[in-house]
Amino acid sequence: MLTLVLLIALSTKAMLGAAGPAPKQVVDTSGKMVRAGANYYIVSASGDVGGLDLTATGQDCPLDVVAVDGYSGSLISFTPVNTKKGVIRVSTDLNINFAAYYSSCPQSTVWKLKDYDYSTGQWFVTTGGDFGNPGWQTINNWFKIEEYEDAYKLVYCPSVCKGCSYQCSDIGIYQDQYGKRLALTYPPYKVKFQLA
Repeated sequence: MLTLVLLIALSTKAMLGAAGPAPKQVVDTSGKMVRAGANYYIVSASGDVGGLDLTATGQDCPLDVVAVDGYSGSLISFTPVNTKKGVIRVSTDLNINFAAYYSSCPQSTVWKLKDYDYSTGQWFVTTGGDFGNPGWQTINNWFKIEEYEDAYKLVYCPSVCKGCSYQCSDIGIYQDQYGKRLALTYPPYKVKFQLA
């Protein structure tokens, strides 16, 4: 009987230890934890551009995500795949949304990856995504924050769909006639998060 109890205790401890530590918490420019549902500005960590905003690119809707010069951009909020979690962590799937942004477009302001643009050879970040519902139907709506040098970067590498095929990539800036558009490109756009 004692052997059975020890065996169960040891196997339970091994299973608990196998989970590993939780990913690091993302912090804002004041060193505080970035919280789900709170409003932030995503600003350039290198100071070469301002924050992020929306713009029309060749068609009125949906609006695409662009880096803007001269100001902090529009407010953004984060919603992790596990909505019960109140803190945003690195390497964790999340929806990104322009908070309190009003436009004439019927689409949501949740980020998603746009269809491949053959004219530029780019995958751009646009809006019109869905909140939640992780799986193959929403695979384009999930992004991650990763540590990058002394700041962070945004990446597209969803893990919400185990059997899905997709390309993992940093999100950088692609300059064209519409502005500094966010796209799956290198080098990554180095960012920080400023509480509104």
